[in-house]
Amino acid sequence: MKRDGRTLDHKTLEEIRLMAVERVRDGEKPSAVIAAYGFSRTTIYKWLKASSGRGKGLKALRGTRGTGRPRTLSAAQERQIFRWINGRDPRQYGLDFGLWTRAIVVALIEQKFGVNMGVTAVGALLAKLGLTPQKPLQRAYQRDPQAIERWQREIYPGIATAARQSGADVYIWDESGFRADTVHGKTWAPMGKTPVIERPGQRQSISAASAVNARGGFWFATYQGALNAELFIELLKKMMKGRSKPVHLVVDGLPAHKKANVREYIESTQGKLSMHILPGYAPDLNPDELVWSHVKRTGVARNPLRAGEKLEIRIDQQLRSMQKNRRLVRSFFEAPSVAYISDC
Repeated sequence: MKRDGRTLDHKTLEEIRLMAVERVRDGEKPSAVIAAYGFSRTTIYKWLKASSGRGKGLKALRGTRGTGRPRTLSAAQERQIFRWINGRDPRQYGLDFGLWTRAIVVALIEQKFGVNMGVTAVGALLAKLGLTPQKPLQRAYQRDPQAIERWQREIYPGIATAARQSGADVYIWDESGFRADTVHGKTWAPMGKTPVIERPGQRQSISAASAVNARGGFWFATYQGALNAELFIELLKKMMKGRSKPVHLVVDGLPAHKKANVREYIESTQGKLSMHILPGYAPDLNPDELVWSHVKRTGVARNPLRAGEKLEIRIDQQLRSMQKNRRLVRSFFEAPSVAYISDC
């Protein structure tokens, strides 16, 4: 059986070469020597020729370290590229596209360093630097970073402290809509053949509101149509029915949440219910957004309705199941974006 020298390390190959040539010089037949090591018959003659060169001898058989292709960019330049990309926008460097692509990085390297690299080489460089292509999170440019920081550092901690002192619960509220014909995610199929997913032909839709608590509390209700102030009040009444503890409710800035009749209803509860508004354009501060994301990824979108099924019933069943799973509800508060929320 022939041995492939490429499977051996350089040091082992060097020792074999030296021993084989010495054995031939001691009088053994080259063919017998090379056969003993399991290499091709012609290999021994290459070693003998190399070792017989003037001024070389056995030195010619010793291993050498490959120099490899010289670096296109220095280590310092590579680190600079990482700093350019990490958390930055190509438009900050005068480029006319808002997302980093390999072609954009090629253009930036040529602009800054005068070095022309190929797209494939740049892709390998980005991987080496620990950079991977990712779908970016979207943030509205109207966001107020100072208001968000104040909410996280001052306003919400104040709400949590007041809740602890009065024995109240803190819930975070949000609404969402569902459609029976929505499909999330991807599936495998042969290249060039788009898979077909069967879904209901009827365009069923339903809306839902929910409120989550860091301890695993979960309340929900479903409704038809868009939310207005009158419907919001009815939902608040349902949520507060039978509660013995006061509730601090955190909501977003939806106009229906801020109407005068909503404020009047809250005042009528005489402190049993109080409402607080999240900073604008900051849905990432709301853990209930993560609830809806989970529901849409694991519910009807992945398991379409069967003939005769009603979307409202399926959504209600899924939310009731979540309501019983306090560990799942608590897990939504582990996301970094909502780490500011204390367990109250």
